[in-house]
Amino acid sequence: MEQRHLGRTGLRVSRIGLGTLTWGRDTDEHDAADLLKTFWEAGGSLVDTADVYGDGEAEYLLGRLMEGLVPRRDLVVSTKAGSVPDPEQRFDGSRGHLLSALDASLTRLGTDYVDVWHVHAFDPFTPLEETLQALDLAVSSGRARYAGVSNFCGWQLAKAATWQLAAPGTRTRLASTQLEYSLLQRGVEREVLPAALDLGVGLLPSSPLGRGVLTGKYRNATPPDSRGGSEHMAPFVEPYLDDTASRIVDAVSTAADGLAVTPLQVALAWVRDRPGVTAPIVGARNAQQLTAALSVEALSLPDEICRALDDVSAPLHRYPDHDWSTL
Repeated sequence: MEQRHLGRTGLRVSRIGLGTLTWGRDTDEHDAADLLKTFWEAGGSLVDTADVYGDGEAEYLLGRLMEGLVPRRDLVVSTKAGSVPDPEQRFDGSRGHLLSALDASLTRLGTDYVDVWHVHAFDPFTPLEETLQALDLAVSSGRARYAGVSNFCGWQLAKAATWQLAAPGTRTRLASTQLEYSLLQRGVEREVLPAALDLGVGLLPSSPLGRGVLTGKYRNATPPDSRGGSEHMAPFVEPYLDDTASRIVDAVSTAADGLAVTPLQVALAWVRDRPGVTAPIVGARNAQQLTAALSVEALSLPDEICRALDDVSAPLHRYPDHDWSTL
């Protein structure tokens, strides 16, 4: 699999990443082992997790598999901290919480360091410089090799990345940011992507297949064994089952028919090769699904197909995103 630099850093990662959101909950150890081995054998290296996935079980599972199945040195392990099970304050970006969470992640992962450590979301109640200091301490102590953020909007990302570049002292530049990005969700193009491109921050898109909808599996009905058919995941999928999404899925399917490939391959290739994208993070239920996603490696979409998909999925961005004189 082709490797790409993560943002403006020397770290190279596979241009498709493996997500572990369902590990320890819907994905047991046997299936997780099959997924990780399939990914590794295909040349994949970037594995993304978080301390809250499966209430810590995802990290624990990944740690066990690194110990006995796949060499730790062959993987680029990314994890996140900052989400908390508190309805009054969903995110805790305090230095104390973040560093304690990192230590707990390292214990579950059974490793001395993570390759990339992300703040899971912006905490409006903690000064941003305190949150960023946790990243500096994690890197300077060797517990993390690189640092990034997740779910930051445009101004939040720009402020954080600029602070790390301009503030006095030894600062850790932001290597990456994670946000949802697909043909069904192009909101990051409004401000996040321009900021990331300008500041040298690599984008790691989550849900690059539109929460599974872009595969076309929901065109006629909801498969009972799908996320949309799952009681706890159905609300996650439902927003992308409207008429607008249906038109985009139809266009993806038409493009796939014309190229003699699958809708999954078309949708994934589109987001993988967008400017500023380093590696979409793909979640799969089993090794068969993952193999289907990894088969996109050989596909590059023709320019005319990209333009057609751009047009049919274009979000409505007006003032001040466009030149005011054209409005």
